Amino acid sequence: MVSENSDAQGDPTALALKILVAGGFGVGKTTLVGAVSEIRPLRTEELLSEAGQLVDDTGGVDQKVTTTVAMDFGRITIRSGLSLYLFGTPGQDRFWFLWDELSQGALGAVVLADTRRLEDCFPAVDYFEHRRIPFVVAVNCFTGARTFGAHDVSRALDLDQGTPVVLCDARDRDSGKEVLIRLVEYAGRMHTARLLDSVG
Repeated sequence: MVSENSDAQGDPTALALKILVAGGFGVGKTTLVGAVSEIRPLRTEELLSEAGQLVDDTGGVDQKVTTTVAMDFGRITIRSGLSLYLFGTPGQDRFWFLWDELSQGALGAVVLADTRRLEDCFPAVDYFEHRRIPFVVAVNCFTGARTFGAHDVSRALDLDQGTPVVLCDARDRDSGKEVLIRLVEYAGRMHTARLLDSVG
């Protein structure tokens, strides 16, 4: 979850936190990681094939021509001494075996959601709830999609009380950064509460 990392200024006490970016197929995970990353993001995208069309539901994302087959990776500095390492997970069911490896040591996760296909983020929500990994739901506001408020999305997903829901534009660096800040704040509160419970 937390590791020491020497930053560009040579600070040996700098912290690097691991964050997952999850969600359904075509929801904008690669876009979010690329928008906020201060380094050139590592991407493992491949062209969609005819064979993949038999197993991947491309409904609602007809223009999508590539898919992540392992992970995306990026890094962003939130403030001096605090960096986030971002790991974008693949969205299709057939790649979910990678999630257990990617989630090891994660501080928390961003679950990206598309209100046109809200059910696509159910598996990610279930995954993080069952493993007690703190997460926020970030609703990627696609052009032309009907707008729903955070409360409506929270009710539709049957989220635990207090789980943050944030509206965002995955293409916009500032919007993505705000999502990550909300996650770090929320995960910090959750981990502190669990620590206090364990010693209480």
